[in-house]
Amino acid sequence: MSYRDFTLSDIEKQFTLTIDETTDLYSSVREMPISDSLKAILDEQVPLALAISTEKARSELIIAPLLVELRKMVNHQISLFSGVDFTVDSSRGLSGVCDFIVSGSRKQFVLDAPVLIIIEAKNESIPSGLGQCVAQMIAAQLFNEHQGNPIKTVHGAVTTGSVWRFLRLRETTLWIDCLEYYINTVGRILAILLSIVESKESIS
Repeated sequence: MSYRDFTLSDIEKQFTLTIDETTDLYSSVREMPISDSLKAILDEQVPLALAISTEKARSELIIAPLLVELRKMVNHQISLFSGVDFTVDSSRGLSGVCDFIVSGSRKQFVLDAPVLIIIEAKNESIPSGLGQCVAQMIAAQLFNEHQGNPIKTVHGAVTTGSVWRFLRLRETTLWIDCLEYYINTVGRILAILLSIVESKESIS
């Protein structure tokens, strides 16, 4: 068993989670202006990614540019990993490759302090990616505990590139944002990502 095999129901039972699906997690986060360079990139690449309509295209043309912009916005105080093996406890199925991990550390050659897990939704279905995302969030939580990282909350996102759903895990409570966010409000998505990595809990 690996991350991609988990459903949300599996995760809830195996790890005894309390799940809250009713909270607007980022009600206080307002849309922010985006840089001219990011706007130009997305104006060119979002229509292309949607036309190609593959996970790889959405990953490379939409998700990655957003995360690179996020890293620039915090003056490279975070690091970004894509397509890396993140096996934490194979006996419990917490093994496999992560689409994207954002770390609260500047270290780029070694994954040090994962704070945000981002999953590309398979078949453009956000619900189908929730189990995989939460499994990787739990793995990040365990990884941080083992490393002695003072990170209390791990965040997650499941995205098609054009649609985003955010999650938050603290101890055994999982919040799944009651709202989805769309690429036509990219300033709101970026503001949420920024609020996550700028949290005092996220930077080590």
